[in-house]
Amino acid sequence: MNNNDFSITLIISTYNWPEALKVSLLSVTNQTCLPIEVIVADDGSRDDTRKLIERMQKSFPCKLIHVWHEDNGFRLSEIRNKAIMKASGDYIIQIDGDIILEKHFVEDHHSFAQKGCFTSGSRVKLSPKSSAEVLRNGTVDIPFSWSSFFQPNRLRSKFLQNYFRFRYKADHPYFVRGCNTAFWKEDLLKVNGYNEDIIGWGYEDNEIAARLTFAGIKRQFLKMGAVEYHIDHPVNSRDKANQNHKTLLETINSQGTYCQNGLDKY
Repeated sequence: MNNNDFSITLIISTYNWPEALKVSLLSVTNQTCLPIEVIVADDGSRDDTRKLIERMQKSFPCKLIHVWHEDNGFRLSEIRNKAIMKASGDYIIQIDGDIILEKHFVEDHHSFAQKGCFTSGSRVKLSPKSSAEVLRNGTVDIPFSWSSFFQPNRLRSKFLQNYFRFRYKADHPYFVRGCNTAFWKEDLLKVNGYNEDIIGWGYEDNEIAARLTFAGIKRQFLKMGAVEYHIDHPVNSRDKANQNHKTLLETINSQGTYCQNGLDKY
């Protein structure tokens, strides 16, 4: 475990869904432990997202920063890198703009952080009906009854968090949950951040996880903690998935650690 003398930046990626982003940001204001800043990594949203952020900046409990670039297709790796380089925190927690945070989310990540490790958390999927209710009413306290079946990812247990830290077995050796991950900024700089050769949906999280692993940074799983809820929505186009998977396999086969098209250009 680390001592508590480190700062946290929360990065929230978004694209043209201000209704969901508003609820996500409201859930940040409810946290028991606030980050020093929230950076919205905006992959080219229309002006309504900018206006939302400007309204919320006036009363937000910590610094709220908007990092935007022009809409030129799905460029999540690029906008995340731009946000990372703006981050002043020692530790970076990363979520998506369709995520609602349980009030202990940042606190759990803070207490779980460990030098030499990056963290993959979990999510709870909301049903379409519950998602519509969230968006309609701005609900950030999610009733347990909104799960149509038992979802253990809703539970919090410090004992089980530590038990599963290195014991949890994922299906893929480089799996991470991209909408609930955390890294030390110095480790991201070491591997040059996200690989911007990955454009469109898919595998950017696995690819950076592979390079971090080859660089000697160990993956740990945060289960039964840092609870978050995922607002239901249609899936993104996956037309670039095959090419992105090829990039992932090239990284794995070469055991590369430093991508050539990454953070260092900023």
